[in-house]
Amino acid sequence: MSKATALYSWAALLCIGAGALASPERTAVNVTVDTGVLSGSAKDGVMSFKGIPYAAPPVGDLRWRPPQPVVAWRGARNATQYGHDCMQLPDPSEAAPLGTTMPSEDCLVLNVWAPASRTSQKSAVMVWIHGGGFLNGGSSAPIYDGTALAKRGVVFVSFNFRLGRFGFFAHPALTRESPAGPLGNYTYMDQIAALRWVKRNIAAFAGDAGNVTLVGESAGGGSVHMLMSSPAAEGLFSKGIIESGGGRFGANPRRVRVDGTGAHGVPSGETLGIEFAASQGITGQGSDALRALRALPAEKIVDGMNVSARRADPSIGTTFPGPMVDGQIVVESSQRHPAGTQIKIPIVIGTNSSDLAYPQEKTMADLFAPFAGNSDQAQKIYDSDHSNNVHQVGLRIARDRGMTEPARFLARVLTAQGYQVYEYRFSYVAESMRSQWQGAPHASEVPYVFDTVSARYGKELAPADEAVAKTINAYWVAFAKTGDPNGPGRPNWPAYDTERDVLANFTEKGVIVQPDPWRAQLDLMEQTHQHTQ
Repeated sequence: MSKATALYSWAALLCIGAGALASPERTAVNVTVDTGVLSGSAKDGVMSFKGIPYAAPPVGDLRWRPPQPVVAWRGARNATQYGHDCMQLPDPSEAAPLGTTMPSEDCLVLNVWAPASRTSQKSAVMVWIHGGGFLNGGSSAPIYDGTALAKRGVVFVSFNFRLGRFGFFAHPALTRESPAGPLGNYTYMDQIAALRWVKRNIAAFAGDAGNVTLVGESAGGGSVHMLMSSPAAEGLFSKGIIESGGGRFGANPRRVRVDGTGAHGVPSGETLGIEFAASQGITGQGSDALRALRALPAEKIVDGMNVSARRADPSIGTTFPGPMVDGQIVVESSQRHPAGTQIKIPIVIGTNSSDLAYPQEKTMADLFAPFAGNSDQAQKIYDSDHSNNVHQVGLRIARDRGMTEPARFLARVLTAQGYQVYEYRFSYVAESMRSQWQGAPHASEVPYVFDTVSARYGKELAPADEAVAKTINAYWVAFAKTGDPNGPGRPNWPAYDTERDVLANFTEKGVIVQPDPWRAQLDLMEQTHQHTQ
């Protein structure tokens, strides 16, 4: 192919069809969005466009403001490389290590993978929200590559959003600057801005703006949960997948509010903002204080925080509020999921068999005290071999308390409200890790969902690992296309029913569709939650 014919317009590419792109060579391809022309690449029947700005860089005077419009550019913008992931202190334990080595505040970019050939129908769209505890993560991680999903016929979008104090921050000076808001939850504002970009532009990639599935893991899953009930996100997606995203709590388990106080006298976001400013030698609550805060070097805002550091020492980052109830983006004020303003969208929700757990109890008595009159039964379940191992038993209890039971709780609440819900558990452990892992850890399902297990396990990848990836990827894609994960050649996965309590369990023996084998312990945990609310 000559240089003169190497650059295709989107319209020309549609006429060429998939056959012309069967070559392993990358070719350039152009797409026009509302702010200009993007020059991406095509290979093996998939087009990719990376580092696309969906909002102006939130730097300088735009720090702690809602995302602002992108300035249109002239000519074709190179879209073959990831943009910066958002500013953070990288975490060596992160399940999805970043592909970009220099995080930056200039990070509000997204990426699109799409089938290179076009049929008469628009393609379903999947939009990914990464995890990382709202402190870490980004869209450049190799396991988040959307190629395999696009090969199955969906348009896939991933994006970055502000993290840590860049994403969640409140201060009286910010409230005075923008009294009408929105305030505080800049992370969620970025997520909504990215979804609005998708609604405006995804047709340029042959995507269907009316058939968008929002997929998130961990903090990303919690984001899907929140956006389902946010008036600001109404109409921006039509299905949701929540992977290890909790379910019992909305904005924040501590009920932080932008101003005033939360439940049980929890400090407000503004109070925490004042404390952070004071730690940097900034006092006052007027425009001078705000200018000084916006002039702080990004490293001062990060202030040594990442996920591992906070888990090791909870006192680190105590002036970081996390998500806050602000009345516009996050509006719920109770622990029960509200009916919200969304239509009753189909939902997939689940967790992993050895999911996130950080027990704080020091003794066996402390572990079982919350079960009150059910403590003997709880001991039989959680310490069936009478090990008296506080750490191991604590992990099982903390997993169910924080992840497994809340996911089932949300499945039950949404089912009762008329949603079509599919519950899963991911129990599969890669062959190379079975001597090290007792179950599937937090986030270990992600490379299977993306069918990027080769990027995760490399030379240790086994055929069985690849087979599980093909299976779960097929379920997720079918759900994105139709709202039903089922299809030929796979066990039938029924919608959730409270009485039957059936889920799809992805195991080393295949997909097992069965009544939840953990039902008894989750029933106990549900009672414990009810007693402690």
